Amino acid sequence: MKHAPKPPRSFWFAKLVRATVGRALAALFRTRVLGIEHVPGSGVILAGNHISYADPVLLWCKSPRPTHFMAKSELWDSALMAWGLDRFWAFPVKRGAADREALLRASALLKAGEPVGIFPEGTRNFDGSAEAQQGAAFLAIRNGVPVVPVGIAGTDEISPPGSRMIHFPKVTMSFGERIDPAGFTQEKRGERVQAMTAEIMDRIAGELEAAKRGKRA
Repeated sequence: MKHAPKPPRSFWFAKLVRATVGRALAALFRTRVLGIEHVPGSGVILAGNHISYADPVLLWCKSPRPTHFMAKSELWDSALMAWGLDRFWAFPVKRGAADREALLRASALLKAGEPVGIFPEGTRNFDGSAEAQQGAAFLAIRNGVPVVPVGIAGTDEISPPGSRMIHFPKVTMSFGERIDPAGFTQEKRGERVQAMTAEIMDRIAGELEAAKRGKRA
């Protein structure tokens, strides 16, 4: 990574962008949010499906609370992108291996009562074949915070395969009931992480179906 992230002392720029450009983007895609009451006012992990680059952008815009997103560390190789990500509540994570620094950063945010956004598939997943990463469950169990599953429907239509045009479909997000890590009582932590990861992915799939129904409504 060419650029070491340097978070600003305050996130006034992100707050300004979220209140202006963020609202405009959400309106452009007629973004509808369901189940917003499931997001607590304390530390929480928002875990969603990922099929488009627009997923984290629109979730950043429409989350009921300003959310810190994990993003692949390669994005910080661009000085311009790094400057923006540092100011938009994002922080880098190295994919393919346990990133201790990213886990510590996420844990500190969660303990401070902040929401952290994670896409367990780790990258855009077009056909449902991507293996789920266990970071969301690991962080939830380690820090004793819930996971809220999020289903996002419609973003796959923004730039469909074979199309050179940008489309503006209706997008719907469905926030599900919280998944409490205390509900997983397997003897070994690895087993708890594995079981919770499976539950998270199953619940995300359920919320995606709810979002698709909401999109058609």
